[in-house]
Parts: sequence; C-alpha cells; structure tokens
Amino acid sequence: MKTTQENIFASKTLSYFLQLSETMNYTQAAQILGITQPALTQQIKKLEKTMGTELFYSVGKKLRLTDAGVIMLKTTRQIYDLLNDANDQIQQATSSTTGQINLGILASIETKVFEDFALALYQENPDLEVNFHMLTRKEIWESLENNRIDLAIMYLPDESIKNWKPYSSKKIISDDLLFIHHNPSLAKRKRVRLKDVNDRPWVMYPQDYYLNQTLRESFKNQMVDWPKVAARYTMPEQILKFAINSHTNTALPKSYMLNIDLKKLTDDDIWVTELDPKVKFDLNFVYRKRKNEIPRIERFLQKFDEFLAKEDYLARLGK
Repeated sequence: MKTTQENIFASKTLSYFLQLSETMNYTQAAQILGITQPALTQQIKKLEKTMGTELFYSVGKKLRLTDAGVIMLKTTRQIYDLLNDANDQIQQATSSTTGQINLGILASIETKVFEDFALALYQENPDLEVNFHMLTRKEIWESLENNRIDLAIMYLPDESIKNWKPYSSKKIISDDLLFIHHNPSLAKRKRVRLKDVNDRPWVMYPQDYYLNQTLRESFKNQMVDWPKVAARYTMPEQILKFAINSHTNTALPKSYMLNIDLKKLTDDDIWVTELDPKVKFDLNFVYRKRKNEIPRIERFLQKFDEFLAKEDYLARLGK
C-alpha cells in the first residue's frame, strides 16, 4: 500500500495542483497541462482524499482555495524551490561550454540580435546548444517557475508579477513606443500626446500582451479614452502591415522600427512620431536567483555583454 507521501508525490499530482491554483479554472488548467478536464478533476479529488480535506471551493462560477489549499500551495512552491535549487547546484558543477541553454523569449520581441549572438556563440562553442522558445508572458513565468527555461527575455516593469523574491534581472536596453499614423496634421510634430491619437481605429497586440497593457495604462493615466480596436496581432510586422494597408493607427517599439525604412513610409503618407510622455519599458534577462552562477549561464551572459560591447544592441538591430 502506498504511503501518504507516495500518493501526494505520485505522477504529476503536484504540478496539476499548482497549475489549477494558478489558473483557478479547470478547463484552462487542463488545456495547459494537455489532459482532459475530467482527468484533472479526478487527480485533484485523489489529492484531496489523500489530504483528508478539500483544497478548492466554488463561489458561483469562481474557484477559490480553501485554508488547507493555501497551505498546500505554499508548501508546493517550497518543494519546487528546493528541487530547482538542487538542480541548479548540480548544474554549477558542469562545464561552461557544453550542455543546453533554454531561452524563453516574449513573443512580441524582435529576436534578430539574439539570433546573431547565438550563431556567434555556436561558432566559438559548437557543443553548447541554445534553444529559443517564443512564449507569452504567462508561459514565461510558468516556465521559469518550473525550471523549463534558464533565461527569460522580456519587458519590465511587469505589474502582474507579485512575487519577485525568487528572481533576478539584468537589463539589456531601454525602449519606448512610437506612434504610427496617417494624420498629416500631426506629421511635423516631434511628439504627439495621447489625446490626439484617436482620430481613427487602432491595430494592437492581444489584450493580455505586455505592450497592450502598458499602453492601456498610459491612456488611463492621461485620462484619455481607449481607442476603437480594428484588429489584434501577436507580431509587430503583422501589426505594421495591417496599419499600413487599413489606414489605422498603432504604436510599436522603437527597437523594432529601426529595421523599417521610415522614408518609404513617409512617401506613402505614413508617419512615425514619438509619444508625449513616452511610454517606456526595459528589455531584460530574467532568471531564478543563482541561475547565473551555473557556468554555462554565467558564460552566456558574459559573452552577450562582450558581443554588445563590440556593437550595441540598437546598432545591431538596425542593420
């Protein structure tokens, strides 16, 4: 007969519990886990039976943690932290030039500089494998927590993250959004305030994307109505293409616009103007604390600094 501990740690019980605790939605959690909702429900019921108490309860259609569930969640995170720390300590004894490095990159970020760096690193260290994973913000944080990625490349500050204690960050560049529009009366302005940008609909990133939420916060802070949205796309090139062909407005990172022929846009009566005040954010490496002490991660970050010292990020992006 299995012990209580064996029942709790069996299969993926804790990961199922943790995923449901994060989404508070059986359907969503099951989709992320790649299992059916009945299978997830059954696993949670088994865990609750083993613990001798309910871990979740419902208020209408909303799922909540019981007091026991809160304790279980805290303990589960502590277990994951211990396992991740143990894995990191083991990895610290490995070589700096072999093995794998998994990068989780926010899907809306231009990857050209990182692709060029990975190629240069491979030519120097062919036994070091660098894997790119294009992820949503939510997927990045889940992957960091579960140690599926070593380094996240993402925008900060991120107000949706409440617990920064286990993580560290390293700034890559500062960036801001540029306003792309079709309004000739704004064409000669060096900067445009948000109150003047609602002359037509916008094309934007999806609602849960960082840049969309950052822009929405700026509209709110300046007490300006949120514009009518004509379409949403995940990639900046898709957004720009739609804005050009539909004569809608948008805002895209300055770092992305470095790759665009602005003269050609102007010739087609499309103008790019700074926002006032600027909608600013930083591009960062984010990783679990002490992850940068693993030899291959430490060397990766050091080599990336050397790569940018030869030619900075924005210059490389604009090539």
